Amino acid sequence: MKKLSLIIPCYNEEKALPFFYEEVCKVAGELTQYELELLFVDDGSKDETLSVIKGFAEQDERVKYLSFSRNFGKEGAMYAGFCNASGDLVAVMDADMQDPPSLLPQMLALIESGEYDSVATRRVTRKGEPKIRSFFARAFYKIMGKISDVDVVDGARDFRLMKRKMVDAIVAMGETNRFSKGIFGWIGFKTYWLEYENVERVAGETKWSFWKLFKYSLEGITNFSDAPLKIASWSGIFFTVLAVVAMLFVFIRALCFGDSVAGWPSTVCIILFIGGVQLFCLGIMGQYVSKIFRETKKRPIYIVSESNKKDVK
Repeated sequence: MKKLSLIIPCYNEEKALPFFYEEVCKVAGELTQYELELLFVDDGSKDETLSVIKGFAEQDERVKYLSFSRNFGKEGAMYAGFCNASGDLVAVMDADMQDPPSLLPQMLALIESGEYDSVATRRVTRKGEPKIRSFFARAFYKIMGKISDVDVVDGARDFRLMKRKMVDAIVAMGETNRFSKGIFGWIGFKTYWLEYENVERVAGETKWSFWKLFKYSLEGITNFSDAPLKIASWSGIFFTVLAVVAMLFVFIRALCFGDSVAGWPSTVCIILFIGGVQLFCLGIMGQYVSKIFRETKKRPIYIVSESNKKDVK
């Protein structure tokens, strides 16, 4: 009998977890041909998330959990799940019900066809999401598609089902600066994209503010593209050429018409503009240097403080 592991990253999901667990158990009743493992990863929650998970574990031996010493972020929680999931097939999904458990039977059927190594999900609508967030989300996917060499699909969710060989490839990528959507695309493997309508969270509040999503998008761009560095380089070349042309113009004008002190306000503006461009380019390079700095320290991606699972990695 094959084993199916479900990885569920949780951060302050006390209200949503009972709905999620009930739905997963209902779906599991249709999957009697699989041995099920429910691996909850508590990402340093500040509410009663861990207590709720422990309650599940007391009545259901299929429930395993890892609890972090602090909040390490969803990327760290997913990576911990991949490292500790023991299934032949592994799925990662959110606890807020925006990743419908009802899709699992269809995803498993596609995997078992033998044609695909993973089944990934993408939302075809963003109903219920603020328009400004939807606009920037679509813009991010368009930019990533043009400047990077990884397959990041518009509307892609982290909800996906994978074979063990794909999970092992993800675990082997132990980088500190993680962007899973990019990692999924970078490692390859044949993937089927399953489309579904957007589902609003069943309870609780989203943990993704606009600012957090913006920082996450920058993480993705700088992790899987060197285009920002190229922009900085080309900007430097452009303004160097422009400066040479301007100097020649000033020199020739002085020879022909004499020098003049007029125009100093525009000169100051030009200096400020070019100085701003230089600082912007330095900031881009600083982003990459900071990633190198974090990688060289080789700090653990997560720290487990409590678990009911043996041989925690």
